[in-house]
Formats: sequence, structure tokens, C-alpha cells
Amino acid sequence: VQLQASGGGLVQTGGSLRLSCAASERTFSRYTMGWFRQAPGKEREFVASISRSGRHNVYTDSVKGRFTISRDNDKNTVSLQMNSLKPEDTAVYYCRLVQPGGIYWGQGTQVTVSS
Repeated sequence: VQLQASGGGLVQTGGSLRLSCAASERTFSRYTMGWFRQAPGKEREFVASISRSGRHNVYTDSVKGRFTISRDNDKNTVSLQMNSLKPEDTAVYYCRLVQPGGIYWGQGTQVTVSS
């Protein structure tokens, strides 16, 4: 399984970015997908997840109301729309797929929010 994340960049406080993650897994639609992030000097933390159907989403409290996770099972992609970005959102963002055979991570995409 290969996960390719993209969409990161530098944005000012209050700005928006949209991250995307493309999966090579042909059975993508069977698995819950997630986004995680890791800031310098900190552990990787959960950001959001989306169910197989896309109808059930979970967010960490700090991003509720600002971030939206979505998926397109026809295109094997999962996205993270990030609005009202804050400097504390600065991190490398990773997508994750968990299947019975293992846990797979994308390569990460850097998001930097300037104050």
C-alpha cells in the first residue's frame, strides 16, 4: 500500500489549505482513513478520521469546526480541508490507512502557519 500526501505549504494565520492523500490500495473503500500531525519536538497526534462510507467523522477537539475530512472512494483519496489556521497547527501532516495486514503512513506534508 502506498499513500501519497500533498497540499501542504506556508499560509498566514486565518488562512486555508487543503491536504489530499492518494492511496494505491484498490480496496481503499474498506478502511477507515485518518490524518495525524507531528510538530517539532512533539509526538505524532491524531487529527481526524473518516469511516469507510464517509458518513462518520471524528476530530480532535483543537480542530473541530475548522477542519473537515472527506473521502472519494472512486478516486481512492482522502482530503483534509483546513480553515482558520493557527500557528499551533504548524506540523507535518500524515495520512494513515489501517488494514488487517498492517498500518500504512503517507510520507507527510509540511504545513506552516505564520503569525
